[in-house]
Amino acid sequence: MRAHEAGALHGDIGHTGPHWLREPADVNALMEPLWPATVHRSDDGALRVGGISVTALAEEFGTPAYVLDEEDFRARCRTFLAAFGAVGADVYYAGKAFLCKAVVRILIEEGLHLDVCSGGELATALAAGMDPARIGLHGNNKSLAELTRAVDAGVGRIIVDSHDEIDRLTELARERGVRPRVMVRVTVGVEAHTHEFIATAHEDQKFGFSLAGGEAFRAASRILADDVLELRGLHTHIGSQIFDTTGFEVSARRILSLHGRIRNELGVALPELDLGGGFGIAYTSQDDPAHPDDLAGPMSKIVQDECAALSVAVPHLSVEPGRAIAGPAAFTLYEVGTVKELVGLRTYVSVDGGMSDNIRTALYDASYSATVASRASQAGPILARVVGKHCESGDVVVKDEFLPADIRPGDLLAVPGTGAYCRSMASNYNHVPRPPVIAVRDGQARVIVKRETEDDLLALDVG
Repeated sequence: MRAHEAGALHGDIGHTGPHWLREPADVNALMEPLWPATVHRSDDGALRVGGISVTALAEEFGTPAYVLDEEDFRARCRTFLAAFGAVGADVYYAGKAFLCKAVVRILIEEGLHLDVCSGGELATALAAGMDPARIGLHGNNKSLAELTRAVDAGVGRIIVDSHDEIDRLTELARERGVRPRVMVRVTVGVEAHTHEFIATAHEDQKFGFSLAGGEAFRAASRILADDVLELRGLHTHIGSQIFDTTGFEVSARRILSLHGRIRNELGVALPELDLGGGFGIAYTSQDDPAHPDDLAGPMSKIVQDECAALSVAVPHLSVEPGRAIAGPAAFTLYEVGTVKELVGLRTYVSVDGGMSDNIRTALYDASYSATVASRASQAGPILARVVGKHCESGDVVVKDEFLPADIRPGDLLAVPGTGAYCRSMASNYNHVPRPPVIAVRDGQARVIVKRETEDDLLALDVG
């Protein structure tokens, strides 16, 4: 089962659900890997997080709302930092997963670096006090304004993505009389086992310089020849929501072959190597994410072994987890508005949010789980589809889930694993204001991103 412990397995899509969906032995049970660390069901049946009941959160802050377990988020930061720090690697939190000033301050306190990929993310990082030297800037089409801000702020590294960008940045550096640190993003031709829209290292896509076509070597060559930018190393990222570490091993071997070629042919031993992120998390019981300890050791070893085979010094490593830190640390809290049974098929449970606060189901065919959060139930399970309030038949939050047969309007429903990409990809479709983000810790709740209002929407409409 997805949000619950599993019982009997069913085989066909329809009233029994897809082949992997198991009818729960107990619709009230929570499957631990899917939920933030402090979440549990209290004696009254309601979920509690950070010492606070979700019913109290709903009463104070309304629904829908993203609820961030701050202690869980911090613990995941520490776990990644400990695992990769043990092998001498830096950890850059990928801000695109979810970023706000409060998150930046947590990253500062926990000792992580930060990866940003737009001027807005960079502005947020700087406003919250992140040391610019600990920031990396990504993006396949950085504007001159974004590059200027990064250079003037003293961003620690800029990951260059095209020859046009190298031209732009080189001219800017000459004008400013500075020497920005850069890395070359390399597409290594690794086909990550993930959705095509979030696989980023195969050749036919927008990111980086091709390894197979020789563009990555040419980019590194011209940067070194011009001697205006400081080339720190190579960068690769093979995709997102990846569980198979084989892809990282192949990626490391291929990018290190380029690293060795640069040393042999250009006489430069680049000091850094970034292997990206994309580490998967559990959205359902079918997902089996690796522990950071099980990632750091093997990734470091393959780099060391490959460098030994190439007779080159081992570069300083860095990785970029985002989803793996933010994703499991939060859930979305909704209120059920209508329940509609389609006899012989499934029951449609409509909530007060939808694709404007979680576009991933529609965009990536992503799977999520759900549970009734405001009470326990003694009813048996029914196959349900959790849908939103938007004028779109594809407005689906959870495609298939077993929920209690007595689910009714007014129930609170919690969807775990929504800490990454849900708020950062949220929209105002149908002019629906975006939900707030509520951080909870040690019995205290605070708003870290305010709920949008209709006044906020109208403020930008000049009429």
